[in-house]
Amino acid sequence: MISPFANISAREKKNLLSLLKVHIYNFDVNYDILGVIKNDDVIGIIDEGAAEIRHINYNGEVYITELLEEDSIFSTTISSINNDEFEMITTDKTTIIVIDYSNLINQEHLTKSYYNTFIQNLFTIINEKTKEKNERIRILTKKTIRNKLLEYFKITQSNNHSKNIYLPFNYKDLADYLAIDRCAMARELKYMKEEGFIEIKGKRITLLYWKRFLAMLLCL
Repeated sequence: MISPFANISAREKKNLLSLLKVHIYNFDVNYDILGVIKNDDVIGIIDEGAAEIRHINYNGEVYITELLEEDSIFSTTISSINNDEFEMITTDKTTIIVIDYSNLINQEHLTKSYYNTFIQNLFTIINEKTKEKNERIRILTKKTIRNKLLEYFKITQSNNHSKNIYLPFNYKDLADYLAIDRCAMARELKYMKEEGFIEIKGKRITLLYWKRFLAMLLCL
């Protein structure tokens, strides 16, 4: 995913942030960002660090709904943060940039080339986030743990064009992301490894017997 500030110089970025009258916040690890910036009329950018958007269901179970890394954007209209069942927790020391919509959408800014570039970048990112949400829906609609894992592997392989999948998080977070029990997922991965479909080394999962694996994916 591109940066919101792609093709914008450091000087132009400084001018842009001043033009948009942004608010900048710094957070330590394990801080709930939403407690500070929850507002329907802002858009946020992870300038440094990382965070997770988590859903807490009525049983108190926690599931990761979105991973936010450096240059990720979020808001109530493009992220699941619009009620008390969600939280956004920093996983590293994190700096976020918050922009009021009233300052973001302003015709007077159109004379600035770096502003137009920034808006184009935002639209590109929003389109990509929509694609990611649709991919996750495809995963969650699968009924079995194996099929959820296979769909995740299929999407990741297609996006990266590699039989090697490098997990962006640990296995507990993977289970939360797939909305499945961690122990049950570990057993399924073990079975898939024993059956020769995958090889696991740390956070790297290698898809073996490529043609056979593709044939299985086509049946999902």
